[in-house]
Amino acid sequence: MYNIVLFGPPGAGKGTQSEKLIQQYGLTHLSTGDLFRKHLGEGTELGLLAKKYMNEGHLVPDEVVIKMVEEKISETKDSKGFIFDGFPRTTAQAEALDEMLSHHDLEISGMIALDVPQDILRERIKERGKTSQRADDQDDEKISTRIQVYLNETLPVASYYEKQGKFQNINGVGEINEIFNQITSVIDSY
Repeated sequence: MYNIVLFGPPGAGKGTQSEKLIQQYGLTHLSTGDLFRKHLGEGTELGLLAKKYMNEGHLVPDEVVIKMVEEKISETKDSKGFIFDGFPRTTAQAEALDEMLSHHDLEISGMIALDVPQDILRERIKERGKTSQRADDQDDEKISTRIQVYLNETLPVASYYEKQGKFQNINGVGEINEIFNQITSVIDSY
């Protein structure tokens, strides 16, 4: 069983690569973005709370995200593994994820980080904004806020997994299939 944290800033290509990894390995996709959209679409209390933070370009509080993730893990216990896309975003979330997985006799196999320069991130997010209909993909100030939040609050998660010997950095610039092949070679080494 593989439990992979696919990591990187907004616009790094996590969603694109997650889709390919799900097909390759039969993993359950656990995207906080998808969970947020589900909860927003259903108008749940957690969804409404998440929306407030997302619209401001800030991270959703840990307790809200963790409740959504735990619910998804509990619903899919017979999975071949999980690909965590956009989670954990803080060291506290990483610690909570490890604890949560241990209750199910699971652990993170590894974190694979997609490394992409900021100027390319901005271009990708703006391009995605043309079709995503997400307000935070179309506003330069919100894009800057999201990248800065990633650098200040999320990037330290890499150190958390590096200390466990579970971190691998991948160049996230290039052809989608080239990046995918780099990722699969890391996964196949687990």
